[in-house]
Amino acid sequence: MRIVIFTHSLVSDWNHGNAHFLRGVASELLARGHSVGIFEPGKGWSLENLLSRHGRRAVEEFERFFPHLRSELYSLAGLDFARALDGADLVLVHEWNEPELVRRLGEYRARRGGFRLLFHDTHHRSVTNPAAMARYDLANYDGVLAYGGAIRDIYLRSGWTSHAWTWHEAADTRVFRPLPARSGKRDLVWIGNWGDDERSAELEEFLVAPVRKLGLRASVYGVRYPRHAVEALENAGIEYRGWLPNYRVPEVFAEFRVTVHVPRRPYAAALPGIPTIRPFEALACGIPLVSAPWNDCERLFTPGEDFLTANDGPEMTRLLCAVLSDESLARRLSAHGFETIRRRHTCAHRVDELMEIVN
Repeated sequence: MRIVIFTHSLVSDWNHGNAHFLRGVASELLARGHSVGIFEPGKGWSLENLLSRHGRRAVEEFERFFPHLRSELYSLAGLDFARALDGADLVLVHEWNEPELVRRLGEYRARRGGFRLLFHDTHHRSVTNPAAMARYDLANYDGVLAYGGAIRDIYLRSGWTSHAWTWHEAADTRVFRPLPARSGKRDLVWIGNWGDDERSAELEEFLVAPVRKLGLRASVYGVRYPRHAVEALENAGIEYRGWLPNYRVPEVFAEFRVTVHVPRRPYAAALPGIPTIRPFEALACGIPLVSAPWNDCERLFTPGEDFLTANDGPEMTRLLCAVLSDESLARRLSAHGFETIRRRHTCAHRVDELMEIVN
C-alpha cells in the first residue's frame, strides 16, 4: 500500500507527544513493505521551538537515530496535492493540522477519489474545546481514528462524523525496551511536560510531596515548566533536567528504580479509558510504575499487576516506599507490565488494527 500521513511533526517531539506513536507506526508500516510518505508544515510550532532552543543538532540526532524516517516540509499555499497524494491508498490526517488543510484534503478526495481518508484524534480538545474541533470539515472523510472510546463517542454523538473507531496509542518496541540497569541507580524519574496547569495540583500531590516526604533521589524531564514549577521541584530536592528526546527515554529509565504516571485532568475527569502514551512506553522499558488514578474502563491493563494505582498522595507515598523497598514486588510489576505490552500494546498490534479498519 501507499500510505500518506499529514502530521504536525515527525521530526520534533518538543511538547508534541503524538510524534512518539507516529514514528512507531511509520516504522512498522515500512518494515511490512508499505510505501510511507509523511508531510509536516515547515513552520510548525513544535519544530520551531526545537530549533530555537536546541539548534539543528537536535534534528541531526533524530535523523541518526531514525535513518529510515523522513518527512517532507510544506507550506499550505505551495502544497501540490496531486503530487503528494499520487498513488495513495490510505491517507491519515492528524488533528493538530490546520482546518484548511483538513478541508482541502477532503475536497480533493471528493473530486479524485481512489484512497481511504481518515482523521486521527489524539487529544482532549473534543471535551475541553469542542468549538475548535467542530471547525474541522470531515464530510468527505471515511471516518475518525480516536485514541479512546470516549473520544470516538463524542465524534459520533456530535455528528462530526458517521464512522469512528477506537485506535489507542502504543509503544514502539523497536525503541522502548528494557536496557541493562546502570550502576548507582537513582530512585524516581518522571517524564512529562508541565503544559497549561492541567495537572499542577496533581503533580504536587502525587509527585512532589511524596518525593519530599520520602527523601528520594529524583529527577524530572520535560518542557514548558514555569519558574514557580521549577522552584517547587528544587525545594523538594528534585532535579529538573529539561527536554529529553523521546528516543532517549529508555536510557533514562535504566538509571532509575521507579516511575510515576500523573494524567492530565481532562483525561482523569472526563475521558476515561485513555492513559496517553507514557505508561505504554514505561512498561515497555520494564520500569515499575505507580500511577495516579485514572479509569481503565477499556481494560487495557491489569491494575495491581501491571502497575500500582494510588488514590491520593499518602497512598502514593506508601506505594512508592513499597516498590523501592521490596525488590520482589518491583520485579513482579516490571515483568507483568512488560509482558502486557508485548502481548497487546505494540505499534505492530496497532498496525494490525489499522489494516482491519481500512479493509
